[in-house]
Amino acid sequence: MSKETIDLLVEGGKAAPGPTTAPKLSQYELNIGEVFKEINEKTKEYAGMNVPVKLIIDKKTKEYSIKVGTPPVSSLVKKELGLKKLAPEKKEETTTEEVKEKKENNANNEKIKEENEKKESVAPTTKKEESKEIMIMGNLTIDQIIKITKMKKENLLAKNMKNAVKEIISSIVSMPLTIENKSPKEFLKDIEQGKYDEKIKE
Repeated sequence: MSKETIDLLVEGGKAAPGPTTAPKLSQYELNIGEVFKEINEKTKEYAGMNVPVKLIIDKKTKEYSIKVGTPPVSSLVKKELGLKKLAPEKKEETTTEEVKEKKENNANNEKIKEENEKKESVAPTTKKEESKEIMIMGNLTIDQIIKITKMKKENLLAKNMKNAVKEIISSIVSMPLTIENKSPKEFLKDIEQGKYDEKIKE
């Protein structure tokens, strides 16, 4: 084939030639500085994120083209919300009061357990699972969802903007986030019911 594709993963707006890419570009007599200047121009809106880039070089003419991919949805969400992580940090018990309280609770639980074991007949009981409280890390607006959708649209299977928005929301369902102060699942219903059709129109 007369063309070679070099796959790069660069930091948005801060791409620099590495030990493997520089020799390859020199081999095709390309101006390395110009190539990376163009890459940085095309990826500057993704500052602080890793971006997949394809550098397609024509071996005969020495001409090249740059195709910029988009970061994953989670990275775009973090950028929109100004978050470093999408998972809450685990809090450890550090105070003596908390440790003391935990020990007392454990002691009480042991007493109850012993009393139950002494009873001759115990009615069957069902264990209630404690509802796990999920710490919400941020709240996205419909405008931010549309912005993220437009960034990812070329990589989505959806044929229209509304379905593209739904595809993005579906990928956010598993994240500890809300959209317009609703769970992603609830918000998806609003989209399906046409509540935001005017906003989503291209």
